[in-house]
Amino acid sequence: MAEDREILREVWDGRVPVCVQLSSDDCTTLSAPDSYYLMVPRLSYLPLVMDKVRKHFLRFISQDQQDAEMWLESDGSPLKWHYPVGVLFDLHCGAASLPWNLTAHFSHFPEQDLIHCPSREVVESHFMSSLKEADGLKHRGQVITSMQGKDHKQLWMGLCNDKFDQFWAINRKLMESTPEEGFKHIPFRLHCPFQAPIQQLVRPLTEDGRQLTLGDLVAECLPVALQEGDRLVIQGIEGPRDTPLQWLSEHLSHPDNFLHICYIPAQT
Repeated sequence: MAEDREILREVWDGRVPVCVQLSSDDCTTLSAPDSYYLMVPRLSYLPLVMDKVRKHFLRFISQDQQDAEMWLESDGSPLKWHYPVGVLFDLHCGAASLPWNLTAHFSHFPEQDLIHCPSREVVESHFMSSLKEADGLKHRGQVITSMQGKDHKQLWMGLCNDKFDQFWAINRKLMESTPEEGFKHIPFRLHCPFQAPIQQLVRPLTEDGRQLTLGDLVAECLPVALQEGDRLVIQGIEGPRDTPLQWLSEHLSHPDNFLHICYIPAQT
């Protein structure tokens, strides 16, 4: 990996300002509680950063909801907790309106839209599954399977505790590649409004050795042609379409080792 520590650190330190209010359907007091404000790491997951929010609202909800699963929505859309926070923010808000206003619910769980997350162990299982899938695409799974259990735990704890050095001491092994070939395939998810993420097998190099770019990827995978004003957002910034995929995968992937690309149509 042609590691650029400064870029990796900037990506790691990305934060989203969030304002969470309690749903009026769940509030049992005469006056609504104060909203809860916090700065959330873009690379984390909502269930890992909402403990204080939950505790803040518990005394304002009914006794029979105290053990209920809290879920969040943005402007009427339930938020899929298994997407990284930064991806959710780029899809639902962007930088147009800050802070990002969310509503916390303790009832009427949207079974058709969300999967349940009763504990942090569920998040950990999802995270490790994504890591293994990504390494399967990049290295045929050889790197992740050669690691010891303590290495897997260090990756997870580095993410949970927001420890850059702890995480990257292990993650750099997952980013190793040869300059001549790059990764076998690029682990990516192309997020489009109102549909499941797009994933395909895409190599970083063409048969004649040319590096594939972000523009090449989108032209191949997006079901519609890009229009003027459409944006491709990665880690909160609009990605230049001539950027090589290999470089993007090495430097702008999320901790799950997937390159998450958000397609934002001009009309949104």
